[in-house]
Amino acid sequence: MIDGDYIQADSEWDELVWGWKQTDVPKGCKVEVIEGLITVTPYTACAHHVIAECVQRRLYDVIPPGLGLYQRLATAVPPRLEIHVPDLVVVPQEELRNGDDHLVSVSAAGLVMEVTSNATAHNDRKAKAAGYAEAGVPLYLLVDPVAPDGPAITLYGEPRGDAYRVLRATAFGDRIELPEPFRLSIDSSEFPVG
Repeated sequence: MIDGDYIQADSEWDELVWGWKQTDVPKGCKVEVIEGLITVTPYTACAHHVIAECVQRRLYDVIPPGLGLYQRLATAVPPRLEIHVPDLVVVPQEELRNGDDHLVSVSAAGLVMEVTSNATAHNDRKAKAAGYAEAGVPLYLLVDPVAPDGPAITLYGEPRGDAYRVLRATAFGDRIELPEPFRLSIDSSEFPVG
């Protein structure tokens, strides 16, 4: 129930979602809740979008029927009281037809991909990885053009608690293989570094 400038919610989660929905930000920015903080990320560079589009284009050829592939879809991580907006997420299409008009449960995702930038690197490498693992997302693909040792790609899997096991890691320019149900080889030589 809304009463003036605040909400009287049934739960902490409902209050958090209300606050997230009420956050007014510049067009093109994304709003997330990470580690208890409402986070506004500036508009991403073109290189960021090129990487997401390259992976998305390849995934369209292999995703199983009934799954959808979405950029910047808000995902709920209720156990951590977080809302993540991944660069790319594969979820059952049914998830978008049922439930909340603004959020889908990240626990329904089969794959999540984040592309780091200087503004998002810490969250993408640590906080979001922990959230995706805790939610049981089977595969987390981290494309990291700003990695300290040079542009890198890491595929995480086998979530346990809030941690993943590294399944594969490679530098930009090499291929990264995604396992079932995707069975896909992605050539990262197409990825811009800047």
